[in-house]
Amino acid sequence: MPRILTYNVHRCVGTDRRLDVGRIAEVIASLKPDIVALQELDVGRLRTGKVDQAHEIAQRLKMAVHFHAAMKVEEELYGDAILTTYPEHLVQVGPLPGYGRIPQLEPRGALWIAVEIDGKKVQIINTHLGLVPKEQQLQAACLAGPAWLNHPRCEGPTILLGDFNASPTSVVYRTLIGRLQGARRLAPEKKPTSTFPSALPVVRIDHLFVSPEIRVTDLSAPFNPLTRAASDHLPLVMDFEVS
Repeated sequence: MPRILTYNVHRCVGTDRRLDVGRIAEVIASLKPDIVALQELDVGRLRTGKVDQAHEIAQRLKMAVHFHAAMKVEEELYGDAILTTYPEHLVQVGPLPGYGRIPQLEPRGALWIAVEIDGKKVQIINTHLGLVPKEQQLQAACLAGPAWLNHPRCEGPTILLGDFNASPTSVVYRTLIGRLQGARRLAPEKKPTSTFPSALPVVRIDHLFVSPEIRVTDLSAPFNPLTRAASDHLPLVMDFEVS
């Protein structure tokens, strides 16, 4: 059965303030996913030793990787990635709208690949929304619109996932369930899925949204000494079937 996870890795700096790319890879490897969506990766940044974190993690996991730099400062990159063991190809990457009244906000983006699972093409979109509610709402509307979820190429089984910085009661969540279904509502067993902060997770801001062709069989946020320490978020893991 396919397994996918979303994980904000906090540039591989843990709650103990230790920078450890290998520990993040260890968390992911322990969960045995087939598809991995990561947010907050540094690539070539001085603050994290100029390591290409996306490729380093992918190499350790023996997965293909696609990275999108939401932010670029000369040669330093910061953004999101999708890793997978399935046959895949990149569909598109791109920025999400900012909020003009606060121009200094961190740029945000999305990354879309297609994977082949048992002969079926599945669309995977990874994103990381901003922190300001109005900004988030503009970004969610963009994702729900013709550039992404309503794009002619976004047909059939689809999974949107990532760090939305928004709760299930938010306008953002309501906007996205207008296009897809919230995975937690579909999970047969309601396990804990709060992901932040990892030391004592009390809020649900990391989410998965799925099209009707995706049958959710399990959803959980693994909480153990390793996941508590590796990042300020827990990973959110979904098992599913494609109809």
